[in-house]
Amino acid sequence: MDLWKLFTTALMPVLKVLLITGAGTFLALHRFNILRETARKHLNTLVYFVFTPALVCSILAKTITFKSLVMVWFMPLNVLFTFTIGTALGWLFLKITKAPPDMQGLVLGCCAAGNLGNMPLIIIPAVCKESSSPFGAVDVCHQKGMAYASLSMAISNIYIWTFVYHIIRAYSCRIFNVNKVDNSTVGPVSAIEADLENHSGAPVVTAEDFSQTNDLVTQFKSDTVVTKQEQIMQPLKKLVKKLNLKVLLAPPTFGSILGLIIGVVPPFQKMFVGDNAPFRVVEDSASMLGDACIPAMTLLVGANLLKGLKRSEMKPSLLMGIIVVRYIALPIFGVVIVKGAIRSGIIHQDPLYHFVLLLQYALPPAISISTITQLFGAGETECSIVMLVTNVCAAFTLTLWSTFFMWLVL
Repeated sequence: MDLWKLFTTALMPVLKVLLITGAGTFLALHRFNILRETARKHLNTLVYFVFTPALVCSILAKTITFKSLVMVWFMPLNVLFTFTIGTALGWLFLKITKAPPDMQGLVLGCCAAGNLGNMPLIIIPAVCKESSSPFGAVDVCHQKGMAYASLSMAISNIYIWTFVYHIIRAYSCRIFNVNKVDNSTVGPVSAIEADLENHSGAPVVTAEDFSQTNDLVTQFKSDTVVTKQEQIMQPLKKLVKKLNLKVLLAPPTFGSILGLIIGVVPPFQKMFVGDNAPFRVVEDSASMLGDACIPAMTLLVGANLLKGLKRSEMKPSLLMGIIVVRYIALPIFGVVIVKGAIRSGIIHQDPLYHFVLLLQYALPPAISISTITQLFGAGETECSIVMLVTNVCAAFTLTLWSTFFMWLVL
């Protein structure tokens, strides 16, 4: 296919994202004051708790079966590669530049997690609808592409809230501990020392003291047994706390799991999916709610990017490092990994599937990074600047890489 046609095909979805993002930015301006901070919070809550789970659940229920899930087994591994390679490159960049401690968690998170959620959900259907699309019939391309994109979103949500979340939390806690001044031991220690200095005279031992001592010994033995039991249970309690099941089972992740169960288990799929399904109204309702997810998320991206126009002390070198990692180094690694998997025959021969796998390496940082930084109160303004700069750069880099990827898989 002509390279120019591939370029225009790759450019159209990026332009659509930019137009809707620009609309969100204008709506957030004080002159219009529609997507102000309160409205953004409410809309973000709807997207997080309602629209995204409904979208992912409905698409996965309709398109994913056990057979197709086996065929795309490489995608979870591929997404894991994007996270681990991005983290390694980000850590290497931090060691070279010696970035300030308050920026390290943000930089690592942005290098590790790509926008594998709403960006593929926008780009892939738009590519399928183009007349010059190299991926065949529009309906077939759209159905398979949305399944791939939804599965990508489901997998990335799990990795973000189990892997990246703990990276940013660890660095945020490290900063907090360094800046924290703890003088709590001065009072008790001084009191103990004074008590020791003022203590004089031998103690008088009575029969009652012996009885109390025996009781204390018995109690000490029982406490020792409890302590041993607690020592056995302590690692398990720490594991549960580290996993943070509330975060792990976030609404988008729960929607993904529910959609996979309905799609993979044939009796459930017959109950909810299809024209003759007895509970098809449930799936239709979820699909209607999910249709609002993509425009709402894209408008929020534009509204949140407005914060990035504020001044910050973030060094330009950190921004350049994130851009180099996400838009140069990671796509090169992606080409090597995916092409190696294709040549070795471990993934099935589907150009659209190959394109999605490659696209996962060239996306801007995940929007969830902004949510996590707000949660820990670390680098919120700097995160907005990163999102602004990386999304502007993505308009050019994503178009070029998409063109190259389409040429590569054909």
